[in-house]
Amino acid sequence: MKLTAPLKISYRNLMAAKFRSFLTVLGIIIGVAAVIIIMAIGQSAQALILDQVSGVGSNLIGVLPGASSSNGPPAAAMGIVITTLTYDDFLALTDGRNVSEVSVGAGYVMGTQTASWNGTDLTSSFVGTTANYPEVEDTSVASGRFFTHDEETNMGRVAVVGSNLVQDLFGGASPLGKTIKIKDQNFTVIGVLAKRGSSGFGVSSQDDSIYIPVITAQKLILGTNYLGFIRLKAKDPSVIPEAMADITTTLRERHHINDPSNDDFSVRDQASAMTTIKQVTDVLRYFLLAIGTISLIVGGVGIMNIMLIAVTQRIREVGLRKAVGAKNSDVQTQFLIESVFISLLGGIIGIVIGVVVSFLVSVVAQALSYSWPFLVSWQSIVVATLVSMAIGIVFGLYPARKASRISPMEALRYE
Repeated sequence: MKLTAPLKISYRNLMAAKFRSFLTVLGIIIGVAAVIIIMAIGQSAQALILDQVSGVGSNLIGVLPGASSSNGPPAAAMGIVITTLTYDDFLALTDGRNVSEVSVGAGYVMGTQTASWNGTDLTSSFVGTTANYPEVEDTSVASGRFFTHDEETNMGRVAVVGSNLVQDLFGGASPLGKTIKIKDQNFTVIGVLAKRGSSGFGVSSQDDSIYIPVITAQKLILGTNYLGFIRLKAKDPSVIPEAMADITTTLRERHHINDPSNDDFSVRDQASAMTTIKQVTDVLRYFLLAIGTISLIVGGVGIMNIMLIAVTQRIREVGLRKAVGAKNSDVQTQFLIESVFISLLGGIIGIVIGVVVSFLVSVVAQALSYSWPFLVSWQSIVVATLVSMAIGIVFGLYPARKASRISPMEALRYE
């Protein structure tokens, strides 16, 4: 009975000033909804990216330029341009005399350029790679063919396009044999890759990219002589440790490195790549989450402000309650319950909105052919609920204590 009475009073006070109460609750609604949405979308995006990486195969080894610690991402994974890997390094690593455990490999450079055909211009990602790309990436050519090793080494001006470009650039017509222009250079389309599916928001998938020989991309498009990264496929997952050791030895010899602390490259297997990607996405997710919590703090300040106004407006009420025997603790409890009630109400509404928005994002993403799971953990809902209550207590404590210290005589004289 002691608990229901303050709740009824809190409800009546909220209904007495509906618009003010709505504005107070709104800050908490936005904050909690933002936290739920960020956590859900962050988890879904992370799951999508990890699924794409794991789908490539479990026996891949990545070689990236730049050193890294054993438990941290390589600098190249953070978007920093490092030029320590070359095409000759790639040839050495795919030479069975150096790394016998590797069956095949591919080198990569990437960029974005405008591709033109028959008056149609399309800004597209392009990938300069090597002839064994389909085997390394476990993909296939739907029509035509992929470029050969001779075309790779002789700067062939040939291109293989992703399946989406058939419609986006060629209007649905067969692109085979047609000439496209990339950075004022003509390329003959010789193949169309099989459809693979989207890789994630903001990340160009195989279906949206143009593939050209790596040396052609270096010399004619980018004007560089280094590789972005190398992928090597081990003959069997069981030999990956030996392959990584041989890769490291080969690169140290080629780069004249005697001290391992001076390594200018990083060698990672698929498990390490998954861990690195998870670390990077976790950092981004927690950063966005920290921004979202600012909304909760703003909402808490709003609650404190409204409760302080309520204390001033209800001085006579407090005086009357004290005059008929209410203790300081009773008044403090009443105002705290009102603060928690407002915050919890906003939290519940925010959770509902957050879940609904996260579900709609999932539906839209799946409609756009993204393998986007709907992930809202019960832990995030529990945390959001507890945080809402905590905000009500923390930001309602000062107004509640201020109300409890009002003198009955002073309150009754107040006009």
